[in-house]
Amino acid sequence: MMLQASGLEASYGRVPVLMGIDFTLADGEFLGILGHNGMGKSTLMKTLMGYLPARSGRIMFQGQDITRLPPFARARAGIGYVPQGREIFASLSVLDNLRTGCGSARRESEGVIDGVLERFPRLRPLLRRQGGALSGGEQQLLALARCLCGGPKLILLDEPTEGIQPSIIEEIEETMQHLRAKTGIAMILVEQNLEFIQALSQRVLVIQKGQITGELSPTQLADADIVAEFVGMAA
Repeated sequence: MMLQASGLEASYGRVPVLMGIDFTLADGEFLGILGHNGMGKSTLMKTLMGYLPARSGRIMFQGQDITRLPPFARARAGIGYVPQGREIFASLSVLDNLRTGCGSARRESEGVIDGVLERFPRLRPLLRRQGGALSGGEQQLLALARCLCGGPKLILLDEPTEGIQPSIIEEIEETMQHLRAKTGIAMILVEQNLEFIQALSQRVLVIQKGQITGELSPTQLADADIVAEFVGMAA
């Protein structure tokens, strides 16, 4: 088992957001999380990564209790995080952004970055450009590449298609599918783009008001009636 969340609760101040989240993630599995805005999807990702402390419950990662570990320790354990909005270093070059990814896991940058750039060839001619000068799609590719520089066993990927042009979305999809086939990396994907989450996820959990309320297969996401019943979203 790669990851297990049990009775996970989290809040912002006195406002509860996650209320008893339970799920498991198998080794190498791609798991989707689907729901409307404000239902707790991004809060779940922040709690799994340690940026938001769990009020109660437990998070197990590869047999280790990481519930109280800080984010940097979770990164070193093998969890990578690509947040909503990307959060690259706008004033640093693309190359230096990638170097920070290596540093988060105490990895030597020599060789690691070259290997990552083979999966993201679009970034190679942009290495000297500042991150803030890239397009939104290029910044998303950079955020993914930076995450991979840390050598994660699990990637938490939050709303990667938001505001991204279709060609980049296709590139991200192809890259993640290749990673799953070649490396066995696992992923938890928060997304509202039904086609994207259907293409990448082996199963999809529905979250509503801070609780997991159902599970859908990728084929069920193509059925507008089923999606409307469970999530209230149009396919």
